[in-house]
Amino acid sequence: MATELEELVSFLSSPSPQITKAAVDIVRGLTGSDEGLHSLANQAKALIPALSGLLTAPKEVSEAAAEALVNLSQNSNLAEEMVQLRLVETTMDVLYKPGCCVTRLLVMLLVNLTQLDAGTVSLLQTDDEKVRGLYVMKLVRSFCRTTHENDDDSFEHVGSILVNITKHQTGRELLLDPKRGLLKQIIRQFDSNSSLRKKGVSGTIRNCCFEAENQLQNLLLVSEFLWPALLLPVAGNKIYSEEDRKKMPLELGTALSIEREPVNDPEIRTQVLEAIYLILLQEAGRRAFWSVNGPRIVQVGYEDEEDPKVMGAFEQLGSLLVGGSGMEEPSTETTE
Repeated sequence: MATELEELVSFLSSPSPQITKAAVDIVRGLTGSDEGLHSLANQAKALIPALSGLLTAPKEVSEAAAEALVNLSQNSNLAEEMVQLRLVETTMDVLYKPGCCVTRLLVMLLVNLTQLDAGTVSLLQTDDEKVRGLYVMKLVRSFCRTTHENDDDSFEHVGSILVNITKHQTGRELLLDPKRGLLKQIIRQFDSNSSLRKKGVSGTIRNCCFEAENQLQNLLLVSEFLWPALLLPVAGNKIYSEEDRKKMPLELGTALSIEREPVNDPEIRTQVLEAIYLILLQEAGRRAFWSVNGPRIVQVGYEDEEDPKVMGAFEQLGSLLVGGSGMEEPSTETTE
């Protein structure tokens, strides 16, 4: 069997397009089962470069090669091998070549590879000061320039990549760097109709809020976009009174003066509540929260909430608001 597999892998580099096409289709089929993945794992050192070399081939070949790599990368050992073979760099190079026809699959491949620490390090380019963050900036630009409504949204999985890289301090610091302005661009994607985009944005914000102790000012620099992204998903279904709204900034008060589409995904609601909690652990974060009438929004949202896990996140936040941690309303109110 091993000899047959070695021969199959060698056919991926055949000068005959017909033989290459047949071989890559067989490999793609094998990657669809645990047994096939196990047998191909022994050929990884030859197989991965052969498949990556086909990513710029015509679509009928490159698509099969990309699907095979995505399937293979779900195995953490094979994903580790891919990172060592510089597949992150290869993928980014192919992704931005003119005429790339496997964009969505390549982004999904990066999602899998950045679940590994080594994959995240490669994408962040931490080893090269001159280009550090360039890959991420490219992906954020593509994420923000494409939409769920107008095309096949090939870049919507970038949100999941951003969640992966912000599990690492270097990734969080990159997005919070005010000179790059990446977080502001990312947050604005929360308005998308794509649940996958919303979840990617909320998870990324939550992760970035773990830097609140040292980077709160950089978070609050984008408060015009941050507070609506964090508070509107958990604001409940009611139209707020004028008295409540006049204590809020325009971007919140206007949104809460009309009927709204609910955020149905409980994971998103939990993530934004956890992000708010992390901000409120800082005194300046608490003042900022009061300044937008955040406690009132949380109160109303809790009354409408039915999901047990989300209610638990509300209650954790509430324990801060009513606890003896200096969480009472500041004596001097901020701008209405």
